[in-house]
Order: sequence, then structure tokens, then C-alpha cells
Amino acid sequence: MVTIQTADNALKSFYLDAVAEALNFKTNPLLAKIQRTSADVVGKDVRKMVKVGINGGIGAGSETGNLPNASQGEYLQFVTPLKNLYGTIEISDKAIRASANNEGAFVNLLNDEMQSLIKSSTFNFGRMLFGDGTGKLATIEEIDEGVMYLDNVNGIVEGMRVDLYTPLKQEVDGAKNLRVVEVDRNMNSITLENATFTEDEVPAGSGVFLQSSMGYEITGLGALFSKDATLYGVDKQKSVMKPYSKDNVGAISELVIQKAMDKIEETSGSKINFIVCSWGVRRALVQYFRENNLALPTMEVDGFTALDFHGVPIVADRFCPEKTMYLLNTDDFKLHQLCDWQWLEGEDGKILKQVPGKPLYTATLVKYAELMCERPCGQGRLVDITEV
Repeated sequence: MVTIQTADNALKSFYLDAVAEALNFKTNPLLAKIQRTSADVVGKDVRKMVKVGINGGIGAGSETGNLPNASQGEYLQFVTPLKNLYGTIEISDKAIRASANNEGAFVNLLNDEMQSLIKSSTFNFGRMLFGDGTGKLATIEEIDEGVMYLDNVNGIVEGMRVDLYTPLKQEVDGAKNLRVVEVDRNMNSITLENATFTEDEVPAGSGVFLQSSMGYEITGLGALFSKDATLYGVDKQKSVMKPYSKDNVGAISELVIQKAMDKIEETSGSKINFIVCSWGVRRALVQYFRENNLALPTMEVDGFTALDFHGVPIVADRFCPEKTMYLLNTDDFKLHQLCDWQWLEGEDGKILKQVPGKPLYTATLVKYAELMCERPCGQGRLVDITEV
């Protein structure tokens, strides 16, 4: 007979490994390429010593002359707090009782909940890779009769819950935990449930943030290339902290990409091994190769299909900003984690917990982790590419 206890045991014994593998390796090809490690995790922070430059004790001299003097290289300490990543499922008491005498129905119930968790989690974690850690999903450009028109809606889907903040990052009264009921991708607009704000209440330039996530997301590529003064607690004016970036690229071509890769290797010694771009940029690249009768083969990368650019995979990602291509050395990135995905357990060891005052049970997956790039200067970005 199916009970809360058997449901609890099933989540512990059968579902955890499968869900963890899906979130770690099937979110997108970029995350699959990044190594997960518990190294450099100290308490609640990631603390990593990064060497700048090389040892100075190299030189040539006479047969009887002095040997070269060694000099200690400069070290920087990157420090950033671990981020708390959560995924929650919800099962009603009625659903459990309805499947009490039918194990097949119970298995289907749990499978549906876990697939829903995987779908929503991979969406959000994939989005975070390209974010700046603030949890911002979009900027509000205009409000008309309750409909919010945004700069983009790539990171928003129906059912998501969001918070609204003014351009000065102040909370908007009554704008917490609002449910998105409609997303118009042609008009770049959203409608929120039971919420009709005016432009006086939410002025243009205000931000849409994932619920309760402002400032708590992992440090994605957006932070690496942002205009913020610091990254991982280090001044971005230091040369090692400055990634390559080229604006106003225009038409994409083989030469444009190769020149950027060469420049990155020349200045930092980094070898680009992964390229990610927007859908429109990938279409433009395919068109360029076809128009010039050049071969652009494909390759498999961790189960994903990618274009093969002289041995370097090029993948398109829905969350990559429009008109943008990132040139990355994934060996420089690590997902530092206190542990892999685990269920939150109560003092009694139970995973499923009743929601106070409601006939519902919830279970929450958690992972304490942070994404860190140990060589920002070894990464690159091409911006304002003409899309097709």
C-alpha cells in the first residue's frame, strides 16, 4: 500500500540520482562541459588563489655569470559566497490517497512531479549561466492597461513567479511573488495574475526579478562582461580580470571569429574550446558558410549537436543575448559546490513535509554552489552581430 512513508523512500532511493544527473548534464551543453568540484569551498564561501603572470626566475647568461633571480608571482584571492539553489515539488494528500492501492498510478504521479521539477529547474539554471547573479529577468519598458512590455521575455515563462523592483532596486509595493499568466513573445510582453500596476507605480526601467532571488543567483557570464567595478571581490581594472570584447561586429564570418580567438590566445594564453551564441547568430553563420561554399560540419558534444568550427563546438542557446557570441575556455570555469543535489530533510529524516494548514506535501532539492572563472581575461565576446 502506498503511504507518505513509501513516497518519501522512493524520492530518496530512486529519484535523487536520476534528477541530479538530468540537472547536471542535460540542462545545456555549456553546463555539461563545466567541471563540478568541492575544492576551494571554505565554510559558506568559495576562496580561490589565482596566480597572475609567471615565475620571474628565467633568463640566459654566461658560463660563469650569476644565475637568474627568481621573483614570486602576484596572487589574487577570488572570494564569493556559495549560492543556495532550490527546486521544490508539491503533492496533494488527495493524490496520494487516490493512488494508495495502485502502485502504477503512484509511480506515474511521482514521475510527473519529477519531470516538472527537472523542466523548471533546467530552464532556470540554464538561464543563470548567462545572467549577472542579480536574478533579473527583464527590464520594463512600458505598461499599458496592466500589460508589461519588456526588453525581452527569453527568461520568462507562464507559471513563473516574479518580483518587481524600481530602477533604484527598491521593492514595488504589492509586487512580490506575482504569477505570470501570459507571455506574448511577439510583443515582448507579460501579464501578471491579479496585478494591474501603472507607470507611476512601476516606472520605465524597473526590473522583473525571479521571486526572492534578487542578488542570490550564481555568477554567470553576464557578470564576467558587466561594467561592475569588481568581480569575486577583485578590482576589474586588473588586466587578468578583463575579458576580450568586440562591439559593433556586424556581419559574422570565419575570419571575425578566428581573429578574436587568436587575440585571446595571444594576450592570455587561453585556448578557446567552446563557443555559444544566439539562434540568430548561428543562422547568420550557417548562411555565411553556405554563401561562400564552405563546409561547416557538425559534431556531438555531451549528447548535444553543435557546429564544428575547426574542432571547436558552436552551440546556440535560448538564453544567450541576441546578437552575441561568447568565446570560452571551459577549463577555466568550475562549479564549486558544497555537495551535489540533495533533498532537504527534517530532524526526523523525512523529505516530504506537510504545508501548515493545507492538505499538501512538499519536498525540496537543494544545492549550495557557485560558478567561478579563474581566468576572466581568457574569455571573449562578440557583440552587435547581424542576425538572420
